[in-house]
Amino acid sequence: MALSDAIPAATVVPLRDGPTGLETLMLRKNSKLAFGGMWVFPGGKVDEGDGPGDEIGMARRAAVREAAEEAAIAIDEASLVPFSHWTPPHGAPRRFLTWFFLAPVRDAVDVVIDRGEIQDHGWLSPADALARRDMGEYELAPPTWITLRRLSSARDVDAALTEARAREPQRFATRVVVDGAVVSCLWAGDAGYADGDATAPGSRHRLVMDPAGWRYLTTPV
Repeated sequence: MALSDAIPAATVVPLRDGPTGLETLMLRKNSKLAFGGMWVFPGGKVDEGDGPGDEIGMARRAAVREAAEEAAIAIDEASLVPFSHWTPPHGAPRRFLTWFFLAPVRDAVDVVIDRGEIQDHGWLSPADALARRDMGEYELAPPTWITLRRLSSARDVDAALTEARAREPQRFATRVVVDGAVVSCLWAGDAGYADGDATAPGSRHRLVMDPAGWRYLTTPV
């Protein structure tokens, strides 16, 4: 699928202050759908009804709509903070060009899921969600894992929003390299990104999805 055939999409990462710190709302997708069985944030493709407007404006409206449709929570569009943008690897069966937004949830909300498209939900600390993946309880896609890892250093909602506002949204155009049982997602800035050589010496910007444990490498080696 050419990039021109890719599908604009949006994901919203609802954040609240829980009893012990930052928590984010996660949903488990029906195993028969795209990203089936995975734990994700609310999100989906941008629809015509999300227009008119520019790319990010339409993505904002899509994020608000998806939060309402998938979890029955109302998000203020003006509160959304752009966090990252993801371009899937070439060869992916469906390529969603996805904006990720942080969304503060200041008041108590009742999350309602349809038990069809969405099978389960929970408010979790980012560290807890990552630990559950490591224990085999949760399945996460790389964008979700990277998002949780970055949020895991924030003590509360305000800290997460402040950090996100302080820099431009990170852009991840993914290149996948397979070496036996180890799959790596490489991004711009990695020495092996241009030609897909994961062994190339130099800088690193990758997620190594090793069965023994996932590792995010960003420092020169």
